[in-house]
Amino acid sequence: MMPFLPLLACIFQLTSTAFGATAEQWRGRSIYQILTDRFALPAGADPTTCDTGAQTWCGGTWNTIRENLDYIQDAGFTAIWISPVNQNYQGPRTAYGDPYHGYWMADITKLNDRFGKAEDLKALIDELHRRDMYIMVDIVVNNVMATSTEPDYSSYLFNDAAFYHNYCPVKYGNPDSERNCWMGDTRVTLPDVDTSNPSVIRAYGEWAKAFVEQWGVDGFRIDAAKHVEPDFWPKFCGPAGVFCIGEVYGDDVDLAASFQGPKALDSVLNYPMYGALQKAFMIPGSQNASALEEVLGEERRKFKDLTVLGNFLENQDLPRWHNSSVDPQSLYNAMAWTFMTDGIPIVYYGQEQGFSGIADPHNREPLWPSKYEKGASYRLIQQLNQLRNFLVRTTPEWLVDPVKVLSVNEFAIVIQKGYVVSVLTTIGSPPNGKATINAKTSFKPSTAMTDIITCHQWVIGASGLIQVEYSKGGVPIILVPSPDLAGSGMCGESLNVQRGGRVKGGLVSESESGVRGMREKRGGRGRWMGWGLGAFVGWALM
Repeated sequence: MMPFLPLLACIFQLTSTAFGATAEQWRGRSIYQILTDRFALPAGADPTTCDTGAQTWCGGTWNTIRENLDYIQDAGFTAIWISPVNQNYQGPRTAYGDPYHGYWMADITKLNDRFGKAEDLKALIDELHRRDMYIMVDIVVNNVMATSTEPDYSSYLFNDAAFYHNYCPVKYGNPDSERNCWMGDTRVTLPDVDTSNPSVIRAYGEWAKAFVEQWGVDGFRIDAAKHVEPDFWPKFCGPAGVFCIGEVYGDDVDLAASFQGPKALDSVLNYPMYGALQKAFMIPGSQNASALEEVLGEERRKFKDLTVLGNFLENQDLPRWHNSSVDPQSLYNAMAWTFMTDGIPIVYYGQEQGFSGIADPHNREPLWPSKYEKGASYRLIQQLNQLRNFLVRTTPEWLVDPVKVLSVNEFAIVIQKGYVVSVLTTIGSPPNGKATINAKTSFKPSTAMTDIITCHQWVIGASGLIQVEYSKGGVPIILVPSPDLAGSGMCGESLNVQRGGRVKGGLVSESESGVRGMREKRGGRGRWMGWGLGAFVGWALM
């Protein structure tokens, strides 16, 4: 018996029952990802002292997340994902700064007191559940952190070298090396836990179950999931009883798909599709919208369930979209894809503010200099969330209706999911009189449609045809049959849900003033042309 195992019973005196949510329940959520240290400051703190490049703490806490949940919920999000809550490295500043991000694991059975006390974390979770929102917690299982290749293991949960792989640097692209060798380097090492060891498996399973029962979290995001054997995850997530989504970094569809299923994880972050979104929408770039169709087709053949994959454009490990793409419309069209296709949309904090930091650490900017303004990107997210949440509430089968590519060319891609048609363009903001796309939808001729972004009316042409011209610039178009918007609160329709201060279930944003403001600020005019023609597009989200 391992010496640490008797401690688990003492560490977790369980006083509450699990709130855990399943993959089916998470399918209908949209997620706002937060680095706890960088989201919000306590009252009275100096907002000018956070130097992103310094790689140190800036002062965010679990309490400051709780105090600013309105900003997240008013954007329509129904879940948050927060950085790891467990104890991190405690010692002198390293060559790569301090563990402000939460990923340098020390003792996983203890909380990180830099972010608050146990009652603060519990208060955050309770408040989220009061709002009918979910919480996903980032979990580091593959490794701990040290500053030597020969660390003292006595302070970790697994407190002996026998529970770790021997040191060797990872050779990326080699699966055996990725699973058995250490990430990091010789200055900041990440000792690799031997997750094939039966005692380790048993201890991790007991910890996961106890953690969920104690804190009532709804899901786990698993860091570095591909560095662990896929068959370990059911032994970890099964006892936990919550949805688990893993990080499988890279464009390889086969590799990512091998980590989803009953012998692996519930889901993974959709890195292959992220790569395709870059190819399609980034400016400058190849503007290859066909990449989306190609990856979607391959994923449909190989994944068990596309509808629970995590769709994203940014995270703590990637450059901000705006750092790589100079045109705001490229972000708006790519973002519309993440909400209107199969899968769970995830927005990394600051994406809604157009942050432009390059890779770590500059993609981990403090949010507070933005003053939490509700500008163009934020308001677009409100609209996307409002429509998606309305569909979840009134037409839940929309979530599992496979998205179909109706048309794709060098200028745009047209997709249909359920009764929603999205026309997404690669051209960016400048007008392009030669850019046009036609698509045959499933709707009957003369069907009245509404673009939920501009609230302009469309009419389906002969044979179900729509045509879009980009003579005034390229913005996303999301068409819904006009009668089906009844009760949505969008485009002049009433909001037909039960209220209790906030919309019941947290599934519809009440920030209609933000949506109206977006429409009122637009310039340009739209019109529909008779047979088979849609609107000339001339509205910029600026």
